[in-house]
Amino acid sequence: MAEHAAHLTSVGLDTKPSIFEVLAQDSLMSTIRPALKHAVKVLVESRPDKFTWLLQYYDEIYTVFDFILQNYYLKFYNASFAENFYGLKRVPLKGPPLKNLPKRIHWKSLICLVFLPYVKQKLDKLFEDSRYAVNSGQYSQKNLLGQLYRAFVSIYPYVHTVWEGSVLWYQMAYMFGKSNWHSPFVKLSEVELRNLEASDLEDKTLSSSTSWDQASASQKVKILLKKGLNITAVTLSTSLSVGVFFLQFLDWWYSNDENSTSLLSLPHNTDITTAPLGVCPVCMKTRTNDTALSLSGYVFCYTCIREYIQQHKCCPVTNYPASSDHLVKLYPPDS
Repeated sequence: MAEHAAHLTSVGLDTKPSIFEVLAQDSLMSTIRPALKHAVKVLVESRPDKFTWLLQYYDEIYTVFDFILQNYYLKFYNASFAENFYGLKRVPLKGPPLKNLPKRIHWKSLICLVFLPYVKQKLDKLFEDSRYAVNSGQYSQKNLLGQLYRAFVSIYPYVHTVWEGSVLWYQMAYMFGKSNWHSPFVKLSEVELRNLEASDLEDKTLSSSTSWDQASASQKVKILLKKGLNITAVTLSTSLSVGVFFLQFLDWWYSNDENSTSLLSLPHNTDITTAPLGVCPVCMKTRTNDTALSLSGYVFCYTCIREYIQQHKCCPVTNYPASSDHLVKLYPPDS
């Protein structure tokens, strides 16, 4: 029952959760994603030859993990993992109360909890890559593909503003009692969030108190899997952020010591010949459209480093794992 500790004071007082409870459960999953990604980065930077693919496909791997987790909690607890952790449940807007969410609402909830955030994440990354490519002159205005990318770069900020603005509007309306939903995605799921009541906790206690001696072999396996997943989920939610913060603190501590090497640094590849000043280390010609790789500090031609990273996923000089997010456009003083 550890996952219900955060809401014991609210049980039986008011079935409608406060704005603090709904915002807290929203922030829980949003902190797990970057915390887990940082842990993956530490793993990748320690063994780039084996684990680079984890960072390359992190969004997809995390989405699969998130789908399994949310599907389990929606099926057995009528709530997402974060909602259940804070003692909340999903109640359908129409129809009598049921033991489980209807399949249609179950899948709508999964789409809003898992797939829409994934799509938004990909659109944000596509926008950053496209904006950089457009600003660097990679796409010509005469080319159809270039025109599409330029149109996307022009339109997407408004889409992003509407997305974030609608979420803020629902939160403000919920806070002042003008809406039953703190998020448009909860409304799209055709549910309302409610606090768990005493009867809900009693039902869960009874359902989890099945006699081990009377259970069949298949029931024992289900009990073990259920308890294992509960323990894993609660452990992840309570310890992952703390662990990643500790890693970040250690990295900051060592990186600020002039006589120490950062925990996240990798050995320099001394086999690569250093290019002369103003020469790209990839093509060994005078640089054009200077672009720096932020994680190593080396400067290249934009097209050279872009193509190299897309193919090798690392810095050509240091072998540090890299992506297009690490590219920084350099502008000469007279530009």
